[in-house]
Amino acid sequence: MLRVHFSGEDLARVRVAARPDPMWETTLSLHRLQRGDGGLPVRKWRGMVRSRLPKAAGPLLTLVPPSGYFPDFLTPSGEDLEDQLELLCGTRRFALRRDLAALARSRRPTPWARDLGDANPAALGALTRAVRSYHRAAIEPVWNDILACFERQRARQAQVLLSDGVEGLLRGLSSAMRWKAPVLEVDYPVSHDLHLSGRGLLLIPSFFCWRTGVTLVANDEVPVLVYPVEQHLPDVSPHDQGSALSALLGHTRAAVLETIAGGGRTSDLARRAGISMSSASQHSTVLREAGLVLSVRHGNTVRHHLTPLGSALLRKNL
Repeated sequence: MLRVHFSGEDLARVRVAARPDPMWETTLSLHRLQRGDGGLPVRKWRGMVRSRLPKAAGPLLTLVPPSGYFPDFLTPSGEDLEDQLELLCGTRRFALRRDLAALARSRRPTPWARDLGDANPAALGALTRAVRSYHRAAIEPVWNDILACFERQRARQAQVLLSDGVEGLLRGLSSAMRWKAPVLEVDYPVSHDLHLSGRGLLLIPSFFCWRTGVTLVANDEVPVLVYPVEQHLPDVSPHDQGSALSALLGHTRAAVLETIAGGGRTSDLARRAGISMSSASQHSTVLREAGLVLSVRHGNTVRHHLTPLGSALLRKNL
């Protein structure tokens, strides 16, 4: 059992993530892919992924077993995959070695993993390519569905928070969690106590999390608790998605809108949608002026996100 210990200060610092976490979805989906569990939407997804799993994803599979521990360094904080991969490449050697040593208790390390533990640039590069390759094949095709489930979950929890406060929110997270003030008990494969110590707790709803919560072994910064969302996927294949949206907006603009659902910079949109930077900028401007997209400048870059109207339009046309 996992026991999360709260103080009054921690209760005041509980928050729910604003968007799905790409790396948590990536790593937890590997559990679902290898174990064969999960609800109906995940079973449909699994059949699709097994037929297209890229060989380049191999190094990632060596780090994520069918169940149990996977390295903390695979889930750096963030809401954008490229930002998380940058943090992953910058993982300190002591953290790589610490996490890989923990993994070695249940899984024999490969020569590549030993190179990774030495922060070998080639090994880190192979891991980055593996994550991108797997994410492109397994996560991007269902990202809009992940986002829709996440937003429904977050909206429900916002209502609970308004009516019942933080403790009401903690009581209703999952049937596998029990709020016994000042401790949140979570069904867990090992016995572990997480003392928040005034740092608060970041709650991350996850599509690929199954039955109970997951946390990091080394919660060095803001502690996190990942937990399942209710899964509701439309009964269509990824190849059927977006036809009505394309008829409404045009194929390229619809592709840009769908790509923005994953967040990112203009360069990310251009790369994922397969268009030029100038074209990506032009389409995002039109979508922003239509109230479908919010663009926020961070230094020299601009990041794009769907507005509630944009999210609703995507869900309507899936």
